Amino acid sequence: MRRYGKHTDEDDIRSRPNRKGNRPRTNIRPKHEDAAEGMVLTVDRGRLTCLVEDRLVLAMKARELGRKAAVVGDQVALVGDLTGKKDTLARIVRIGTRTSVLRRTADDDDPYERVVVANADQLAIVTALADPEPRPRLIDRCLVAAYDGGLDPLLVLTKSDLAPPDELLELYGALGVPYVVTSRAELESGAAVDRVREQLDGKITAFVGHSGVGKTTLVNALVSRERRRSTGVVNAVTGRGRHTTTSARAIPLPDMGGGWVIDTPGVRSFGLHHVDPSRVIHAFPDLEPGTEGCPRACSHDEPDCALDEWVEKGHADPARLYSLRRLLSTRERTEGD
Repeated sequence: MRRYGKHTDEDDIRSRPNRKGNRPRTNIRPKHEDAAEGMVLTVDRGRLTCLVEDRLVLAMKARELGRKAAVVGDQVALVGDLTGKKDTLARIVRIGTRTSVLRRTADDDDPYERVVVANADQLAIVTALADPEPRPRLIDRCLVAAYDGGLDPLLVLTKSDLAPPDELLELYGALGVPYVVTSRAELESGAAVDRVREQLDGKITAFVGHSGVGKTTLVNALVSRERRRSTGVVNAVTGRGRHTTTSARAIPLPDMGGGWVIDTPGVRSFGLHHVDPSRVIHAFPDLEPGTEGCPRACSHDEPDCALDEWVEKGHADPARLYSLRRLLSTRERTEGD
């Protein structure tokens, strides 16, 4: 065995050759200062369609991003072939800071959260007034997810020709959520489209709703013909619709000031395992100051909660406190309750 003295030279030290012939690993990552900016429109089995200027570019996530995944709505930086030509593939090397995130879990016991949409301004919660019957618990869960993720909620009620909206609107009146009521006849004639568009102008809006409520029909009425998707029907036995949207997709709205709709797959459950109840209170600015006297880790639905005294002193409407507590307790209830 060779022994080295105090004055060894680096040239005397033998190194094991790299059999693969590639460069050694390094923690120094390239900066990609010349990367182009784009927006993720769809994600399909590891391939992401991005809008780069006026071109659709197919890309994949760079290995250096590790487990960080890009989702529809993400602002990303891309390098490589950005021509958008057939059989070309670019690389996503950076994912921008997200202004909002819509998350869900499969159920309340599932710790794995799924990011559905990023950077949306508002969440349009689409529900039918009949065929299928409305599910207020699912609406509550979508509202909680919107407040938790930094999105403004919008309630879109469809099929008003089958049932009146009064009872459902009364239930959510104290929340002050904006709403639009449509009927099937109005959608077919286009009369309801303008009312919906007024709420979407210049915004990125994610549409969510369970199958059969008319979500895809509404999106089709809003977008150009070549971007439309097929629609399904409601099963007469189960009262449930058939999934016609299998993945989220961002679609530009024609003749509008930069508006986008993001059509998401129909949901039958909306888990809230990831939600921090302390963030939901931010959506109630009239109640939030009253939480200063709450005990630590207060659930806002217990005997020592300071919100009761806050409301008794007239600082907020009791209906608002009831609505807050109903939303916060929705994690303990199933959507079918």
